[in-house]
Order: sequence, then C-alpha cells, then structure tokens
Amino acid sequence: MYSRKKSFEEMPLENVTIWSCEQEGCKGWMRDNFTFDHVPTCHLCQSTMVRSVKLLPLVNNTSIDQKALKKGVQI
Repeated sequence: MYSRKKSFEEMPLENVTIWSCEQEGCKGWMRDNFTFDHVPTCHLCQSTMVRSVKLLPLVNNTSIDQKALKKGVQI
C-alpha cells in the first residue's frame, strides 16, 4: 500500500541552556537565547526560574540580543 506520509529528516540535537520554572508542578521553560531578561520569570505562573541544560534541536535566533536593550522609554 502506498503511504503519502512525508519522511522527515532528523534534526541534530545539542545541549542548550534553558531557564526552567522552580515551582513544583509547573512545566514552564524557555531557551536562554530567546529571553528578554537576564533572570526571567515563568510566563505560566510568574515564579522564579533557574538555569539548566536540555538536549534540544538547534534553533538559531537571528534577532539582536534582547537582553542588551535598555528598557523603558527615553524622554
């Protein structure tokens, strides 16, 4: 029987620095190169986050470094 399912090529995995939520039961996490703060808060429960490492597919962030931008409005 012919299958129309596309075959996907495997993406290479790499150890990536992430921020994960400290709150027990919360599954929130984000990649470090996609955060706006030096120490972010969880977007799900607004709890503090801790830095760790996770094996993930490599995703390049082509935007400028968001952590280096000054916050607020300059008058």
